[in-house]
Amino acid sequence: MSHSLTRRNFLATATALSASSACSSSGPEQTEGSAQPNIVLLMGDDHGWHETGYNGHSHVKTPVLDEMAASGLRLDRFYSAAPVCSPTRGSVMTGRHPNRYGTFSANWSIRPEEIGIAQILSQAGYACGHFGKWHLGPVKADSPTNPGAFGFDEWLSHDNFFEMNPILSRNGAAPEKHEGESSQIVIDAAKQFIDQAKSEGRPSFTVIWFGSPHEPYSGLDDDLQAYADLPESLKEDSAGITSMETGLRTQVRLDKVLRARFAEITAMDRAIGDLRNHLRETGQRPDTLLWYCSDNGAPSEARFSSPLRSNKGQVYEGGVRVPSVIEWPARIPEPMRSPVNSVTSDILPTLCELTGQSLPGHPLDGLSLVPVIDGAMQERPEPICFWRFDADPEGTGEPYIDPALQEGTTPLVKYMDGRLTRNFRNFHRPSVEEADFSGPRAVLDHRYKLVVDGSGAGTRELFDIRADSAESNDLADSQPEEVARLEAHLRDWQESVLNSLSGGDYSQRQAQ
Repeated sequence: MSHSLTRRNFLATATALSASSACSSSGPEQTEGSAQPNIVLLMGDDHGWHETGYNGHSHVKTPVLDEMAASGLRLDRFYSAAPVCSPTRGSVMTGRHPNRYGTFSANWSIRPEEIGIAQILSQAGYACGHFGKWHLGPVKADSPTNPGAFGFDEWLSHDNFFEMNPILSRNGAAPEKHEGESSQIVIDAAKQFIDQAKSEGRPSFTVIWFGSPHEPYSGLDDDLQAYADLPESLKEDSAGITSMETGLRTQVRLDKVLRARFAEITAMDRAIGDLRNHLRETGQRPDTLLWYCSDNGAPSEARFSSPLRSNKGQVYEGGVRVPSVIEWPARIPEPMRSPVNSVTSDILPTLCELTGQSLPGHPLDGLSLVPVIDGAMQERPEPICFWRFDADPEGTGEPYIDPALQEGTTPLVKYMDGRLTRNFRNFHRPSVEEADFSGPRAVLDHRYKLVVDGSGAGTRELFDIRADSAESNDLADSQPEEVARLEAHLRDWQESVLNSLSGGDYSQRQAQ
């Protein structure tokens, strides 16, 4: 079979799978929520799978997330589409793998032609608001990739991450400083937005992307005090992190690093609890879908207590497996735990089905999790693929967007290239070469996970992920047929992705 025919078949299969998921009937255990529930997407920044009480961390205190996991739907095998931030955020907005539109890594923007979930829900009558980290392009008014360009009516947002007393832009205006703990600040803004939509008789779609617990780390005194008893052994190690005072890299004793990091997680958890209480007090909680996840795994300094291999930036479990819970009392009245592999790319098709909206006409990489919500799916019908595109960090080729429009405006604490803001990039890639298939990548089906080039030098590693979440026992030599099966699927998927990257989806849309 030719590669071109293989790609066409994959595109048809991917689109048909997403469409069939969006049209499937609910299982027998379905309960009723409204056709237009309020929807709140919450995302932590660099929050590792293991850094929750309900996943067994030995020290981190997350009572609110623990309660949500105990009363709602706990997605035990949920993944970020990428092991770094900007790409995963693009997958949430589009339902597509970020390599399809050139969002290869942090500070790589999305492309303006992409169709986002807020654009879809806006057409369905939703008031759409974004609060916190955007990281898909500058949030300034003239950026073609700001939240407003992707369907959000209101936004109080930052180009990248933020700490205490964050400097945020409201609806693209000049950035302003907001005094206080950052998670609570974005929650307070979101509460006002949700209440305003309620007063107007409109359902609300609210995206809250926290700046925590991304480094540099800081915390309120009470939250820091809660972690004063970390193990003595941590004092013997140190980690390279950003100084809150200088914005430059420095070495800090590991117990102090983790004390501040855990304090940020606790503050974020508390802010989520404040939102839940507010929704209860205003009568909105029963029919509000709250969905929490992280954008990627924990960084290397936060490996403490993790049973998973590796960390942020890698396609092993420690880089892409993240905490995720859904709470929606009207539709999920009893506690549930799902073993189904799911991913941030599933969010768009899930919300489209729940609200009765059509899916975009181009290939998607996610599928609807409504059957999971209704207890009718126990195994994902198609594998999930991961891929860190082997791109020049500075980019090559013709800029996709005028570089002046890609310049950020919201300051942060950490210096990069001598400045306290971040600029973005994206480039045209009109042709596909064999070298474009390179880079660390993985394919995950229900039982097996194949990792290609995860450790460099073109290695192939196969893991029975159900029995070996630590990815410690490589089965590639003993099960070559599984390696070949999964690698063929991965190659077909990559061809589909590269067709999108080179503009094939947009050309097809224009032709129609």
